[in-house]
Amino acid sequence: MSIRCFECQSPAGDAPVCPACGGLLEVVPDPVDLDAPALKELFRQRRFAQHGPDRSGVWRYRELVHPRLAEPVTRPEGNTNLYRHDSLSAYAGLAGLQLKHEGENPSGSFKDRGMTVAVSEAKAQGARAVICASTGNTAASLASYAAFGGLPAIVVVPRDHTAPSKLAQSMAFGARVAAVRGSFDDALRLAEQASRSHGLALLNSVNPWRIEGQKTIMFELLDQLDWQSPDWIVVPAGNLGNTSAFGKALAEAKALGLIDRLPRLASVQAAGAAPFYRLFHNREAGYQPETSPETLASAIRIGDPRSWKKALFSLEVTDGLVEQVSDAEILDAKAAIDAAGIGCEPASAASLAGAAKLRAAGVIDEHARVVCILTGNFMKDSKTAVAYHQGALEGIPSKRANRPYEMDATTTAFAGFLDEVVVQGTA
Repeated sequence: MSIRCFECQSPAGDAPVCPACGGLLEVVPDPVDLDAPALKELFRQRRFAQHGPDRSGVWRYRELVHPRLAEPVTRPEGNTNLYRHDSLSAYAGLAGLQLKHEGENPSGSFKDRGMTVAVSEAKAQGARAVICASTGNTAASLASYAAFGGLPAIVVVPRDHTAPSKLAQSMAFGARVAAVRGSFDDALRLAEQASRSHGLALLNSVNPWRIEGQKTIMFELLDQLDWQSPDWIVVPAGNLGNTSAFGKALAEAKALGLIDRLPRLASVQAAGAAPFYRLFHNREAGYQPETSPETLASAIRIGDPRSWKKALFSLEVTDGLVEQVSDAEILDAKAAIDAAGIGCEPASAASLAGAAKLRAAGVIDEHARVVCILTGNFMKDSKTAVAYHQGALEGIPSKRANRPYEMDATTTAFAGFLDEVVVQGTA
């Protein structure tokens, strides 16, 4: 496998960015010796493994990710479920709706798929320490995998825009935390500077090995669907690593004959942090970062996504598009996912909110087979869920609120509660 610049195609070696033009890098995969039927059978057989990297939903597909790595740092990750639920199909107006829940990864988000590959490569290259900027999930994942692999870790987070539960993971897993008074984009700038000045391995999604790991969300999804492509894949969009990875994975799967057609990608941003949406719908204006991104979906509260060029290419390859949704739409969709017993963090629900919006606009047909990606676990940001159901979020109507019933500790008061929730049929 080799590393080259995504933009000018120059070979890059171990440089963090292209030495020729400063562009982002990408991994060029080795040729695969097996044909499509043999690959599918190999992946199927590995599902039965009880030990070793074959148990991982990332390393099971190692021929398509990093076939030369001998000892990956794996917990294991992946093996996330696909869900159907009538209430969610009704919510989106899509009979063929499924949700793939990447919040079921070890640290609670999809980041583990990229981090197992990036940390493994950093360790193999003899990195002295690893570093990332994060709104929370990347930091938690980096801290976990670095600790598991025996590497020192540094995470840089925006102090006022990181969910406490995510920050707690980073601290508990032993990473040294720098909480900066600024945005994610400020944090990433500092992390990039530190990687150059102190020789640290930067493991944000600008690292091409992160993208290789995140590709396996698509490989595993297609495997779960018996390699029959859905019509649409809808994904929340923040720093655009997943959008970039998904297009790369789907193109590679098609080239290898694992699938016979490409699904369409829909990349969904929060309306308060939507520079990619604006670019997609006004190419002539060019890319313009959002200087003050605002959204309650903290995981996608990013104003200057570094992977926008890769993501744009992914949409071109898959005939994809970009949508934006309001915080109210995100949190109502989250409430629907939570009420189905599945649960997710706010940013995850942008996928369902986006799918519902695209269906309402007639962009997605009601009979289309659609997979929404949920990116993070419910417990990543339970504080927002409580505030939503208590009607305490300014500007959010909380249409699906399930408010607590407060009462005196008396039999009479409790009987009134029971009459409301049982006798009247609300329970």
